Order: sequence, then C-alpha cells, then structure tokens
Amino acid sequence: MKKTTTKTGIITALLLAVIVLALTPTMQSCKKDNNTTATTQTLYDSLGGTTMVNDPSHPGTMIEKGRLGIRSVVDSTIFVIAGDTAINGFFTVLLTEVTSGNTSGLTALSKNLTDFFCVATGAKNFTYGGKSMTAAHDPAQNSRMNGKADSHDFDVFVNDLVTGATKVGLSSQLIGQVGRVVNTTRSQVVQQ
Repeated sequence: MKKTTTKTGIITALLLAVIVLALTPTMQSCKKDNNTTATTQTLYDSLGGTTMVNDPSHPGTMIEKGRLGIRSVVDSTIFVIAGDTAINGFFTVLLTEVTSGNTSGLTALSKNLTDFFCVATGAKNFTYGGKSMTAAHDPAQNSRMNGKADSHDFDVFVNDLVTGATKVGLSSQLIGQVGRVVNTTRSQVVQQ
C-alpha cells in the first residue's frame, strides 16, 4: 500500500515544531541605552511581527504582518503537498472535498495551521485550539488523516515545506529556523 500524508497532519506537525521554537528565543539583539539590555526577538517578530498591513486576501481588512507571512507559507505549502503524489494520499478527505468544490476544510486547515504557527513562533494575539501533534497524525483520533506517516513521509513533507516557503520568498535563514522547529515534532508525527 502506498504511503501518503494528510495535509492537516503534516501542516499540524510543522506548526507544533514552530511552537517548540517559540518557547526558545530564536534571535537576540542588544539595544544600547544607558544600560545594555538584551531584548528577545521571536521568530514571529522576524516574520513581520505585529505591524498591521492590508490583507491581500480580504481587501479593506488589516492583518498582522507576521500572521500574513505565516499564512502565506502555510497556504503555499498546502498547495505544494496537494500536488506531491509522494504524500498527498494522506489528505484524500481534503482533496476530495476541494475537488468537489467544498473549500471549507481547506479554509479551516489554513486558519488552524496559521494559528498554530503564530502561537509557536511567539505571537501574543492568537491562540491554537486544535489537536495535539500526536492526535492530529493518528487516523484513530483524526478521521481526516489517511494513514500513519513514517520517517520518509516526514522528510518529504519537510522538502515540500521548504518549497512552499521559498515560493513566497521566505529567506533561507528563516526557513532553516522553521525547519529546525518542525524537525522537533518528528517523534509525534512519525507513528509507524
């Protein structure tokens, strides 16, 4: 039986990895005034932070630049995975829905993963209420997941993430930081 990966599961894995990264300061910069103080810059700050910008997907709406950047990477990666026959079989429920014109699952996945990554990268204005990484990648706990991923599937996902992030112009440095975080979720995502 050919192994495939669920977009939701893989993306959730990426998001959990980012949460782990958010718990550890990713960048430090020193700011000099009368005293030398160190300020911690989160990965979310590096991705644009809380600066408000126009949301190109919702004209007339403002969005934090960091959230917009994360959503762009998430959406780009979802589309890369959808076209990758090595792992898109994990997402048959989602792909069937989208093919039939129902994008509600896709919209929910994008929002959920974006929330996850925002929290994981240090955003203060968002919460993640989804499944744990283990539950999200276990078909017994997540009916949208079509099979359990192995280590090779995870590697393919990471490559698709890099492709998706590169397509939206994320720098190699930030891709590397996100990749290190994602790799910390390997033991929760790989269940076979």
